[in-house]
Amino acid sequence: MRTRTLEELAKHVGGTIHGDPKITVSSVATMESAQPGDITFYSNAKYEFQLKTTKASAVIVSEEIESNAALLIADDPYYAFMQIVVLIYGHRKHKQTGISKKASISESAKIGKNCNIADFATISDNAKIGDNCTIYPGAFIGPDVTLGSDCIIYPNAVIYNNCIIGSRVIIHSNASIGQDGFGFATHQGVHLKIPQVGIVIIEDDVEIGAAACIERATLGETIVCKGTKIGDMVAVGHGTKVGEHCLLVPQVGIAGSVTLGHHVALGGQAGIAGHITIGNMVQVGAKSGLSNNVPDGKVLLGIPAMDANKTKRIYGTLPQLPDMRRKIKQLEKKLAKLEKNEG
Repeated sequence: MRTRTLEELAKHVGGTIHGDPKITVSSVATMESAQPGDITFYSNAKYEFQLKTTKASAVIVSEEIESNAALLIADDPYYAFMQIVVLIYGHRKHKQTGISKKASISESAKIGKNCNIADFATISDNAKIGDNCTIYPGAFIGPDVTLGSDCIIYPNAVIYNNCIIGSRVIIHSNASIGQDGFGFATHQGVHLKIPQVGIVIIEDDVEIGAAACIERATLGETIVCKGTKIGDMVAVGHGTKVGEHCLLVPQVGIAGSVTLGHHVALGGQAGIAGHITIGNMVQVGAKSGLSNNVPDGKVLLGIPAMDANKTKRIYGTLPQLPDMRRKIKQLEKKLAKLEKNEG
């Protein structure tokens, strides 16, 4: 890692400086753990107190604010922080190994230029792999799969037959793309499997977390649109369409035939019932349960999911319920006594 001055970093992110521009920075850290030579960021008001105690050499902020550290002022501190992390550390480097003789590659598969295919990876019949792809050990690319360019497929990830993967897609370890959807017809108490004859389409610049599962459609396609990021252990049901630039936080579960608009954010362990439509720019809080259509721009929380502000008021009332119940019983007794006296 190369040491850089605060002046260099401000120029890189288009920010301004309050403090000594010649301060040097060699690493990044949280405000709490930072030491001299580190840069950190501030974007959440609940951590404001740490601005006065942090040992960081510099803090990225959105406006001038009291701090022991020098300030790098940027319009979007978190985005500026991301740019600086990339500048200092870079993204993970993938070893250029070429195509291993220990990989199992079908004679009918087509492999693009400058690919790295590791030991014990499997590329099946008629699969098409784009240029500059990295496929780690144990990954399985099924028959007739199309994989775009500049993709990274981590160890033991599986892409089932006929699925279509765009370019610059990252699929983390143990993820499964295109396994059978959960489709059964129950007849006389027996659950009979419905063949899942659709596919999965993953568009460009999607990232899929470890152990996530994207089911193939019963008919047609399950689609994850461009720019969407899917966390670890997320399940996306058959026939669902996830819109562009969505964020599905780890352990989200989406049932079949759901439609998500663009820039939808689902908090951890949120559960989405099947056959509903969620509009654009919707936010759903962690552990929420959603069973009805949602119009654009809503912020929801709770089980069942409701307007987040209403849910917060309800949850804020819950600790008071025992006292409220006791007071109501006392009032009922007084009312009953008054009614008896009047009678």
